[in-house]
Amino acid sequence: MSASFDGIGFGYRPRAAYACDPALTRGRFYQEPESPTRTPFQRDRDRIIHSTAFRRLKHKTQVFIAHEGDHYRTRLTHSIEVAQIARALARALCVDEDLAEAIALVHDFGHTPFGHTGEDALDAMMRPWGGFDHNAQSLRIVTRIERRYAEFEGLNLSWETLEGLVKHNGPLTDGEGRGLKGSVPATIVNFSELFDLELDRFASVEAQAAAIADDIAYNTHDIDDGLRAGLLSLGMLDAVPLPAGILAAVRAKYPRLDDVRTGHELMRRQITAMVEDVIGTARANLDALKPRSSADIHNAGRPVVTFSDDMAAKEKELKTFLYANLYRHPSVMAVREGADRIVRDLFGHYFANPRDMPEGWREGLDRAEDRIKARDVADFIAGMTDTYAIKEHRRLFDRTPDLG
Repeated sequence: MSASFDGIGFGYRPRAAYACDPALTRGRFYQEPESPTRTPFQRDRDRIIHSTAFRRLKHKTQVFIAHEGDHYRTRLTHSIEVAQIARALARALCVDEDLAEAIALVHDFGHTPFGHTGEDALDAMMRPWGGFDHNAQSLRIVTRIERRYAEFEGLNLSWETLEGLVKHNGPLTDGEGRGLKGSVPATIVNFSELFDLELDRFASVEAQAAAIADDIAYNTHDIDDGLRAGLLSLGMLDAVPLPAGILAAVRAKYPRLDDVRTGHELMRRQITAMVEDVIGTARANLDALKPRSSADIHNAGRPVVTFSDDMAAKEKELKTFLYANLYRHPSVMAVREGADRIVRDLFGHYFANPRDMPEGWREGLDRAEDRIKARDVADFIAGMTDTYAIKEHRRLFDRTPDLG
């Protein structure tokens, strides 16, 4: 590369030997001149932030439907919180903060309206044509669906960002190309054949930091939203080891503190505890591995950015609690049932009547093969916000489920 990354304009700072070095990036699918003022990873982050898909996250469900209240997390606020934690981890581990941030900001691009309910519904409707996977959809968005540049489709992100997006939760295949958790979505397989993402290896430290930041963020802010909604209480959390220990310390120090502030103290202390646990554990893992390059991380055969065994056990217990008491709460499940119907109805209608889709989506679909038509319909629905999906259902059907 001709650009120098020593100048102040690049925000350069020393990185560990195992970090992804922007000066040694594996490049982009479509070659472009480098920016004179930004590293490739900074440029990726900026492209992600300015994309249409990023803005749509504002009105996509995290746990509660976007219109249920202004203070609940959406996919956008969740992604921002993940990016903040990912940067903190990257900084502590002396790796590239911009790459970790970019991966954190893009990791939920492929989520449908209505969160995992929408994904499950779309996956069921797409089963005859390979199903639907939000991670594969994220790759599809940044490599095909976004149309902002004159010379290529997608955002043309760097190899390192794409690798982190696809593999932030670990390798997808074994050394023989067999899927580790069932078949790998065709979108990922086909793209990797053109721009090898090394699906059988672990992703970078930066990608691993973004992945565990996601766990930290939602394990904490979903409690906050559950308390706000009245579906959880501080008393219920006394039975869960991780928040229970923190609550005991808060109450001991502030015996007269009201429940709202006690909840906020719990949130910030839990994030701090989990972040500090990851930093300490990751440093120990790196000291044991002694990686001399980012390639050593890819070939390590195990993740290096992890919780300690004790924190991992507590985090698992917390997830179990949240599934039982929040994600599967009767009021949440009632909304899920209506959201499932909206997505299934929309898919069935557009598949049968592609001309009812907007200009730019419907052209030629009435003559297309079913697999092509189905995938385009899935692309259109997956990109919808909660509010737009409800609006479209009301336009096309006499009765729309009440999600409020």
